[in-house]
Amino acid sequence: MNKLTAVGLVMATAVAAIVGCSLPCTWLQRCSPIWAAVPRVGALALFVWLLTLHPTHVGRVFAVWGGVCFAVASTWLWLVDGVCPRAWDVGGSVMAIVGMANIMFGPRAGRAVGQS
Repeated sequence: MNKLTAVGLVMATAVAAIVGCSLPCTWLQRCSPIWAAVPRVGALALFVWLLTLHPTHVGRVFAVWGGVCFAVASTWLWLVDGVCPRAWDVGGSVMAIVGMANIMFGPRAGRAVGQS
């Protein structure tokens, strides 16, 4: 899997997780009818399915996904919740993305540092 596809898959997984976890809270807070939960369940099912597509160990996938979730959650805060992220939110997201990139693209066992 090339790097661009891997990053896209991680982003899609993070968005599905945020949608699947955030919308049930909204649904419960607004006392919506039970059928309104169907898209939320679909988003969580999509999240689980997307996790199966990652070509590496589950622990590494969760570490990478967690880093991306920081940035996706800050974006959600801004675009959906209408709250402008603070500099600390942005800084934390940047640090999480740098950590995610280190985990995702760093050398693996059997490869020396600097080799592809």
